[in-house]
Amino acid sequence: MAKYIFVTGGVTSSLGKGIIAASLAKLLQARGFKVTIQKLDPYINVDPGTLNPYEHGECYVTNDGAETDLDLGHYERFLSTPTSQANNVTTGRIYQHVINNERAGVYLGKTVQVIPHITDEIKRRITLLATENDFDIVITEIGGTVGDIESLPYVESIRQLQWENGRENVLVVHLTLVPYLKAAKELKTKPTQHSVKLMNENGLAPDIIVCRTEEPINGDIKRKIALFCNVQVDSVVEAADAETIYDVPLHMMRENLDVICLEKLKLPLRHEPILDNWKAFLTKLKNPKHTITIGLVGKYVELQDAYKSILESFVHAGAVNECKVVIKNIQSEHITPENVKEKLSGLDGVLVAPGFGNRGIEGKIESIKYIRENKIPFFGICLGMQCCVIEYARNVLGFTTANSTEMDIHTAYPVIDLMEDQKNIIQMGGTMRLGSYDCEIEEGSKSYEAYGKKYISERHRHRWEFNNQYIEQFEKAGMDIVGKNPKTGLVEIVEIKDHPFFVGAQFHPELKSTVENPHPLFVAFVKAALENKK
Repeated sequence: MAKYIFVTGGVTSSLGKGIIAASLAKLLQARGFKVTIQKLDPYINVDPGTLNPYEHGECYVTNDGAETDLDLGHYERFLSTPTSQANNVTTGRIYQHVINNERAGVYLGKTVQVIPHITDEIKRRITLLATENDFDIVITEIGGTVGDIESLPYVESIRQLQWENGRENVLVVHLTLVPYLKAAKELKTKPTQHSVKLMNENGLAPDIIVCRTEEPINGDIKRKIALFCNVQVDSVVEAADAETIYDVPLHMMRENLDVICLEKLKLPLRHEPILDNWKAFLTKLKNPKHTITIGLVGKYVELQDAYKSILESFVHAGAVNECKVVIKNIQSEHITPENVKEKLSGLDGVLVAPGFGNRGIEGKIESIKYIRENKIPFFGICLGMQCCVIEYARNVLGFTTANSTEMDIHTAYPVIDLMEDQKNIIQMGGTMRLGSYDCEIEEGSKSYEAYGKKYISERHRHRWEFNNQYIEQFEKAGMDIVGKNPKTGLVEIVEIKDHPFFVGAQFHPELKSTVENPHPLFVAFVKAALENKK
């Protein structure tokens, strides 16, 4: 039977439940256990696919085409193992399933209620991962904070699971805030006490309390929290602010979080965590020999979580190149032909980010024109790749009104067009080209050099594609189609040879970059930017 660890949050959101869950999973994995993490989100959206990035950050896509919470990106980056549809469940998905069952007569005329029908479905989703994949430990992060009205069914489901299986099989780790009041010059435990009290009122008690803090927590503070929150003193764990999120597993190891969990779950320690590769990565990350500045041109730059996977991919690729990558955010809406030189000055490379809709498009296209003409290393992802195609069509092929039909349905030169199987779709959620698709790369290209192989598989999330009717004209004019889907012939990668580095990818390479396996295109792009600076 699998063991279950639940990570809940209190006091405030954004404390880092996902990072704590991923760090604990990393330590348990490094001890030889087969571990996975899932995220339960209390919002009623069926998935994050229709959410604005300003609302919820980036939408992370798995190999099987699930549009999920960005925390799944942390899970994959830390564990180097892929997640799936089953790793992210929302309240919307839970209720949708239960209502569909009710319509189909599954409940035989019974009154459908939160308890037991909703909580039973939550428990089924929690245990599904373990039963289908033979995991030793399943870590489940509960979104939001304890006390939120939408979180109540999840708290009740955990209580039921613990009652049904025993506390040696179901463990609750509660992440809370211990704020430091500068005026009083002391740490305050009262928010933690109130958070645990709220949890107790709903029939659940934490087994371990992890305290997020800006200042070190001494023994007296730990004893006070233990006394008032009814946990053992060694079950109060400090989670101080870290230099980088990749330090957190080592911080948690020093606090014995993995040891405490294994002892409470009555599992053997096996051996010390094997983290040689992780530590080597951190050494390179913290001791760079070079520094480069990369411009990130996008329309969601005000919220860093909107491009979370891209930013982390630069961290991974920077470490490989022993190079610190400084990101300069550039709002594409503010770029004009008059100021583009000023906006892009001092950059060693530019990444044009993915996105949807017309806002900021002309700024992206203007940026790419300047980048191409001035031989600045360029990397375009998804819409960024489509923009470089539009720019090339306008300024090299002479199709001055070229565009994507997403932006201009009546364009005379639809070099980017809606996929045929997308044209009659009305439902917006979960209907794009999603998940992993194959790509065949042309030998001799920069992409082939980066990957070191001809056949790859990458994750997608888009509706519009390169219009294959224009392939011959583009290639004659100097833009090479170096990557195609071998089954459909859809264009995956474009390059310009007479350029230090000019690569546009229709897929999202950032979704597959991890600490131990940095993405080859990001590694190659950072290397090109470094060479450009030299």
